[in-house]
Order: sequence, then C-alpha cells, then structure tokens
Amino acid sequence: MRATVYLIVGLPGAGKTTHAKQLELEAPALRLTTDEWQILLFDYENPEDRRDLVEGKLIEIGMRTAQLGTNVILDFGFWSKDERTALRWIAAAVGARCQVVYLPIDAEEQRQRIMHRFTTTPDQTFTISDAELAEWRTVFEPPDQAELDGTHLAPAPPDHPTWSAWASHRWPSLPELAENPVT
Repeated sequence: MRATVYLIVGLPGAGKTTHAKQLELEAPALRLTTDEWQILLFDYENPEDRRDLVEGKLIEIGMRTAQLGTNVILDFGFWSKDERTALRWIAAAVGARCQVVYLPIDAEEQRQRIMHRFTTTPDQTFTISDAELAEWRTVFEPPDQAELDGTHLAPAPPDHPTWSAWASHRWPSLPELAENPVT
C-alpha cells in the first residue's frame, strides 16, 4: 500500500498542529512540524533566513519516509499554491499519494487563538503581531477544489524544468530529485 503525504495548510492559529497531532495517531504517520524544529534549533528565535533550510530538510526526510512506505504529515502551513503543487508532484514521483488538508480561519478567531496560545504555552510558540497577521492574510493562497481533491497538477513554472527543480530553489536544502527516483 502506498504511503500518503499530508500537507497541512493554513494560517497561524488555524489549528494546524493540533490537527496534525490527531492525524499522526489516526493515520498513523510521522509528523514533521517546522515550528517545533525552529524552537529547538534556534532557542525560541524564529530566524526567517533559516526557516527555508529547516523546511527543506524536513521535506527531504518526509519524502524519503513516504518512499519507504510510512505516512507523513508536513505541518508547515504551505501558503502558496506553487509550494503545494511542487510537493504533490514530488510525492507522486517517489510513489506516494498526497492529500492537501486545509484549515481555514477567520481573522478574529485567529487573533484570539494566537493570544491564548501565547499566554498559555509561551515556550511552544513565537510572538506574532497584528500587522504580521494582516500582511500574511494578503499573501496566503487558499487551496482550490482541485488541490483538495488531488486532481490536476499544473506544469512547472517556465523557468524550472520540473516541480522538483522549483522546490529545490524554494527550499535550498532540498536536493533535486534524480530523473527516476528509486521507489
């Protein structure tokens, strides 16, 4: 049976990690959550210049794990359609299924959840300003029905020969797949 790579999509405060932890037990699956690694590696700092490097290595580990037959949860947020499309393509290339799991949230509930999380578990989160939340809402691209259904993979952008090449550019620590990955 082929493994499934779950892409947990949503803005901060949407309940992504809570949902990922439930799915981890139900699927069962290896859960990889960027924030947990960032907190551990960078002592509660959130250096944006390192986030892409951490995510790239987690994606590499996750895709290899899926290739070996274990379900994987990538709990990163995945704000852009290109990110999700690239990972759907890579999952298929390593012989895994991919499922986009979208957790929408309105602005007011998001702010309340983030404030609550920071006051109750400050050692498990980063501070987020209202200005950051507003800005992030403008750049977030919610998945469409085709993504949620797992249908139609758009071709890679013209400046990249494959989605794997695009992903290696997006996440510099993620190696590009060989022509024919071993499955």
